[in-house]
Order: sequence, then structure tokens, then C-alpha cells
Amino acid sequence: MSGFPVRLTPMTRMTRMNWAAFTTAAPELAKTTEERFGAYRHHVLATLRKDGSPRTCGIEVRFLAGELWLGMMPGSRKALDLRRDPRFTLQANPGDGTDMGGGDVRIGGRAYEVEDGEAKAAYVKEVEPPQPFHLFRTELTEVVRTCVEDDTYLVTQVWKPGEPVRTLRRT
Repeated sequence: MSGFPVRLTPMTRMTRMNWAAFTTAAPELAKTTEERFGAYRHHVLATLRKDGSPRTCGIEVRFLAGELWLGMMPGSRKALDLRRDPRFTLQANPGDGTDMGGGDVRIGGRAYEVEDGEAKAAYVKEVEPPQPFHLFRTELTEVVRTCVEDDTYLVTQVWKPGEPVRTLRRT
């Protein structure tokens, strides 16, 4: 999607861990993560309420132009939560049954509302969301995948900015 405007300065690239930076740092985990989120339309977003307690709700996500985008209805509680405290966790829909092909995947980070009219207009052109809406771009702080390997091991892969993927196996 070459027409999608995402302007990053060299300093921003170094300090901001967006989806593109994650795919460069951990390409295999990024591919698996996108596949898990791409398998279903609806996922679960956890935000923090004003009193600090968690709130979970459904959400659709998009991976476009090197970013993970969160779009929300105007005035929704999750949007208001993120405006107040940008921390979130996003859980991929596990699907039917207990198979969870590809494993259980979640993304942690911070979400910031998009103020750039050009970026929002490009998102609207690509996604065609109902209007009006809130649009948030994300900065990643963690990606975790848990799966079963060879019907023997519970495998957890953990990625954090500036660190290689850690893989933990236990029986």
C-alpha cells in the first residue's frame, strides 16, 4: 500500500517500536502473529478504566503500512480509556474449539490517537470504516505466543523491544 502516509523521522524510527520495526526484529513471530489475527475478524482488547481496573471488549484490527491500527466507534469506552491511559493488551481470537492453530497470541503496548488528517484519510480510503470514528496507532511493548509443540511441550515465545525472541519450553 504505497499511498498510505506514515512519516517517521530517523529519531522516531529509533525510539518508536511500531509494527514494521517488530517485523524486522522478529520476522517469524511477526508472520505468525499476523496470520493469527488475520484468521478472524474480531479480537479482544483490554484497556484500563479510570479506577485502574481492566476493561475487555471486542475490536477489529488492521496491519497497514507498517503499523497496527485500532479503529473504534466515537465516544466508545475503549477509546476514552486509551485517551486517558494508552496501555493496552490485544488478544487474538482463539477460534472455534480448542485447536488454536498457530497458538495463542497477544500484543501489549500503547495506543495513541491519530491527529494527522492525511493519515486518517488514507486509512478511511483503504478500510472504509463507518464514520465518524477514533483511530489509534500502536507502539509495541511485548508480543507473546503460546502453543503446544509435538503434543509434549508448552512453548512460549516472548518478544520485547531491544531483545531477541525468548523461547521457553516446559513439559
